[in-house]
Amino acid sequence: MGQHFLPGNPPVAITLRKTAQARRISLRISRLDGRVTLTCPLRVSDREALAFAHEKADWLRQNLMSHPGPARVEIGAQMPFEGRMLRIATGPGRLVRPEGDHLLVPGTPDRAAARIAGFLKQAARDRLAEASDHYAARLGRGYNRLSLRDTRSRWGSCTADGGLMYSWRLIMAPPEVLTYVAAHEVAHLAEMNHSDAFWSVVTRLYGDYRAPRRWLREKGSDLHRYHFGG
Repeated sequence: MGQHFLPGNPPVAITLRKTAQARRISLRISRLDGRVTLTCPLRVSDREALAFAHEKADWLRQNLMSHPGPARVEIGAQMPFEGRMLRIATGPGRLVRPEGDHLLVPGTPDRAAARIAGFLKQAARDRLAEASDHYAARLGRGYNRLSLRDTRSRWGSCTADGGLMYSWRLIMAPPEVLTYVAAHEVAHLAEMNHSDAFWSVVTRLYGDYRAPRRWLREKGSDLHRYHFGG
């Protein structure tokens, strides 16, 4: 790997990555932090790879301008909860709670992000357990455990011994997206694959899954923009 800069106003930092797996030169902008990675096969010279980036300079800058960048979770900021953007504000009492278009957080501002993360994880566990129980009952199969993680590579998984894992960030997505992921993973209790038979089970459990699946593909990575400190 190497760090390079595409000249211009402003200059663009590019990480050049060479890998044996690459079959062609490609540019990628991370939707998490806006970093630009230029990937190319081992046989391609740095000069040739950077020339490709120069040719794509206009496209690169246009996309960087539209990139929202990371979002810090703090008092005064906005963040999604169950598909709705809420303004984070200081609130009374002992519990974080949504109220109208606000997410009210008790305590000192420096603890707001940690309190919100705890609230989201508990809400995610409650909603995902409810949805998983519902779909498992419809399927006629039980699962052994349910766990939450903060995974970037997948929204959920199902192990061969009936363990369900979900990303707790699903609680920030619209409710139909969360329930679709639950139906998807529960369907793996019957079909540990992505065959036509598997998608038939998903359809039987959830119905038409195309819209929530498309939402995850197009907007799901935005949920990882939100930083909770630490």
